[in-house]
Amino acid sequence: MLLPAALMATTLLFYGFAQEIPIQSPISITRFQKSARMFCEMNKLPGRFDNTIIHWYQLKENKPPERLLFFEGGKARVESGFQGDKYMVDKVSTRNLCILTINDVSPDDAATYYCAYWDPHHAGYYYKVFGSGTKLIVSDKGSSAPENYEIMQEEHEKQVVYVCLIEKFYPEVIRVKWTDEANKEVTQNVVKGDVWKSPGEDKYSVSTWLSVPLESKNKIYSCTYEHESGGNSLSTQDLFPVPSSERSPQEQDCGTQSGNSTVVNRDHMTHKAAQLVYVVLLLKSSMYYVIVLFFFFKYRTRTAAKPSGKKT
Repeated sequence: MLLPAALMATTLLFYGFAQEIPIQSPISITRFQKSARMFCEMNKLPGRFDNTIIHWYQLKENKPPERLLFFEGGKARVESGFQGDKYMVDKVSTRNLCILTINDVSPDDAATYYCAYWDPHHAGYYYKVFGSGTKLIVSDKGSSAPENYEIMQEEHEKQVVYVCLIEKFYPEVIRVKWTDEANKEVTQNVVKGDVWKSPGEDKYSVSTWLSVPLESKNKIYSCTYEHESGGNSLSTQDLFPVPSSERSPQEQDCGTQSGNSTVVNRDHMTHKAAQLVYVVLLLKSSMYYVIVLFFFFKYRTRTAAKPSGKKT
């Protein structure tokens, strides 16, 4: 999903120029036999949006991106190989917004869709800027919000490590970021884990880590996620101790909670971390077991096929 954006970033760095990519929403759509609408917002084109040609690309798994259509002069021109009456494009000039509608969604429409436009460089170069992408998932199963999300804290070697854990959501497409007190995204010393699915479950989980110096312990950071089902944010502020006189008896025995979100203490973090490590090791051991069996049976097959006795 991030491939075109990554390629675009590489191109812009090559020219020593930075450009913010168009923001697409939602990040995913789960549909089947219904219409799907995706939005592309281009706030960086004041006064030029109406005259800008908007391109839409389709990226399927293990395939190169294909241009689906381009929108020019109030008309969408669909590329050959695609069904023309299936797609509709609208422009909302007052919001610098381009809307792609895919009618009667079928399994063949499953892909990630990117809006794009050509932007002139000050030195006369033109480069194509891609949007952040919207993944279309073809399924009659609706999306579901995370059943649990929490922040855990641990001090280690003059650092404070915050772990944001988001569990049991569907589909798997999710954006997670850390922000500081000024609501600015934090990108340094951040590790984003891959989305995983526990054995026997059809929902997904993800975690991300933020490391800060010990002297920044009292600063407030927030873990925010964006998902098809909606979004939410959880702050490290609730990790700071509250005087017992200001807490109810229930709060004195439990972590601070808000809905299905939880900021947990060290004992709970240790338990949760141990649980995650156990699952990872279990999956790895199963994989290694399969690999060992493969080579074992391969060796046995070769041994059985090798003729015995002297060569004649």
